[in-house]
Amino acid sequence: MIQRTTLDNGIRVLSEKVPGCHSISLGVWVNNGSRHESAELNGISHYIEHMLFKGTSRRSAQDVAREVDSVGGLLNGFTSREFSCYFVKILAEKLPMAVDLLGDLICHSRFDLDDIEKERRVILQEIAMIEDSPEESIHDQFAHGFWAGHPLGMPVIGTRQSVADIDRQQMLNFMSERYVGRNLCVVAAGGLDHEELVTLVEQALGGVTESGVEQEFVAPVVKRQIEMVQRDLEQTHICLGLEGLPQNHVNRYGTYLLNTILGGNMSSRLFQKVREDLGMAYSVYSYHHNHSDSGAFIVYAGTSSENAPLVTRTILKELTRLRYEAVSFEELQSAKDYLKGSMLLSMESMDNRMTRLAKNELFLRDVGISLDESRANIDAVTVELVQHMAESLFVNETLNLHVTGRISPADFPDVDMQIG
Repeated sequence: MIQRTTLDNGIRVLSEKVPGCHSISLGVWVNNGSRHESAELNGISHYIEHMLFKGTSRRSAQDVAREVDSVGGLLNGFTSREFSCYFVKILAEKLPMAVDLLGDLICHSRFDLDDIEKERRVILQEIAMIEDSPEESIHDQFAHGFWAGHPLGMPVIGTRQSVADIDRQQMLNFMSERYVGRNLCVVAAGGLDHEELVTLVEQALGGVTESGVEQEFVAPVVKRQIEMVQRDLEQTHICLGLEGLPQNHVNRYGTYLLNTILGGNMSSRLFQKVREDLGMAYSVYSYHHNHSDSGAFIVYAGTSSENAPLVTRTILKELTRLRYEAVSFEELQSAKDYLKGSMLLSMESMDNRMTRLAKNELFLRDVGISLDESRANIDAVTVELVQHMAESLFVNETLNLHVTGRISPADFPDVDMQIG
């Protein structure tokens, strides 16, 4: 049973009671991420996420860790382009402690100057770690070109320069502007009582200001771009993408199935062709990256330098096939069964239930989308809709290709960078 309450200061409290469950996954979701930052403050949302675990006026950083560890719980957080989340997984009987802890982190974190400098060094090492992992860093590099000049194109973690320049007062100002009631959702799933949760959240977060800065958003414009970066790597990394759909688009289920067929699982066309038939990549997959007003349909593959042109041609060929040739009913049905099965299996995790509830609220403003409705929406997708989505999305005008490795444009003389 899903319930929703809005507090006087605008905080939304959502819960899903799962009978027989002895645990609770609880998250404070903040409608704030890297797209809400200026270039000068790029990475401040992620920096703040780190600092909120460094101690409060009531708890040291060690106290925070011990309090959760002592009851076998899990405490963590993450930052994305459009939201941040602080979450705890804990026994149902420890809900009061969990809400009090998260509220303390949000409202009373110290932002000690010594801790800020220590964490700055940690984040700079995190940036270095990503740079040393080309399979990870290529996605940020791709986004930088794909959403060029737009906040969505900035790395969530920030840059070396921006992280080096962010100071304590900027963090405090940013929190006072963004960590306000209208931007906060407290979401929980598991063995809980909604009214108890609401009372606890009022006690822990009732003093949060209702509103802060109003930020106007402009949807990004995606233009065609081909970029090749030479690096002395064992593998060549390919990231090819096109403009996708926003999170709440009416045809999003058609895109989910299109992605599943293209590269979403082991029986997908790209996995079978590039890995199984050609044996040219260990890792090859596709995904649809949704945002509130934009999206990206992306294919990734890691291969050898000599095989990179053939792998790129193969990806373009599969995009062309989907654009011009209707998928079979059997292939579509297999993709539907995969999505529905994955969705149902994921619901055995309270973390996934909590995340699904939060994202429905943040992006769709609708917490009432049941599993049965989602399954019905998947079943309603037709062969014609899947091809329509391929025709709409797989267009050369928004085709972006980013290749990193021991390559140059001269290595791709016979690759026609076109779909169709």
